[in-house]
Amino acid sequence: MPLRLLFAGTPTVALPALRALLAGPHEVLAVLTRPDAAAGRGRRTRPSPVAELADEVGVEVLRPAGPRDPAFQRRLVDLAPDCVPVVAYGALVPEVALEVPSAGWVNLHFSLLPAWRGAAPVQHALLAGDEVTGATTFRLVRELDAGPVYGTTTEVIRPRDTAGDLLARLARSGADLLAGTLDGLAAGRVVAVPQPVEGVSYAPRLQVDDARVRWDAPAFAVDRRIRACTPAPGPWTTLAGERIKLGPVLPAASDEAAARAAADRLAPGALRVDRHAVLVGTSTDPVLLGEVQPQGKRPMPAADWARGARLPEDARLGG
Repeated sequence: MPLRLLFAGTPTVALPALRALLAGPHEVLAVLTRPDAAAGRGRRTRPSPVAELADEVGVEVLRPAGPRDPAFQRRLVDLAPDCVPVVAYGALVPEVALEVPSAGWVNLHFSLLPAWRGAAPVQHALLAGDEVTGATTFRLVRELDAGPVYGTTTEVIRPRDTAGDLLARLARSGADLLAGTLDGLAAGRVVAVPQPVEGVSYAPRLQVDDARVRWDAPAFAVDRRIRACTPAPGPWTTLAGERIKLGPVLPAASDEAAARAAADRLAPGALRVDRHAVLVGTSTDPVLLGEVQPQGKRPMPAADWARGARLPEDARLGG
């Protein structure tokens, strides 16, 4: 028997899963998403990406301030879904709501649980230098990301992956995993397995200060931090007291020409500029800057930025 679903999700990363469920055998009764919020340069109030897609296909949209809202809870009971699949909804669900659907709330989480429970699993996997990650479907319980697991899929982390790159791939493979989990629940052929008690780690949301580049760290750590914070919250440093945003860097040791130019180590944050490249010192090897975005300007190649900035010889990032 097909399931009656209430889909809960908010950002773009939830769209592949919602599209897969809309195209599948189950009935999406409505979507639950976060309230409209200011976005973009003009800070105009806009519906969430999930709400926009639901509106396009004529599916009811529920936008409560949170799932504790009494009006939402009454509507949840009225809809009587068999299951609530969840992808990056963005709010904790109270137990009274968890108990409504007979098959529970099934969350798609972008890590191999019990590793990286929390709001930023992909970013923390990159920060930690993990070589493999994945996605997990599990039943929501009161404890954070601790419910029993229905299924997993794995994904190799590529050497130059940013958080945005990796999350986009996991959103696609995770959509298939979630659809398969719901099919299995409908057919009575999947069983939730408790998570192991060993190997638990946590991934709190990264704040703006977490995205500040520490040039006194080793080159590999600088590279990981920048990729983990791209696109959000956005890696940054300072020059002469002004904040500048950074795109991904390339360890100089991985580029033959840059490695020759960096034969003499640079002090952490120190700059070396030539016609085509900008090197920055770390506590080990230098890194090659990619894009740079000064305040109030568009992103540009580092060499173009350096020419326009007319950097003094003793210029240093993060000082």
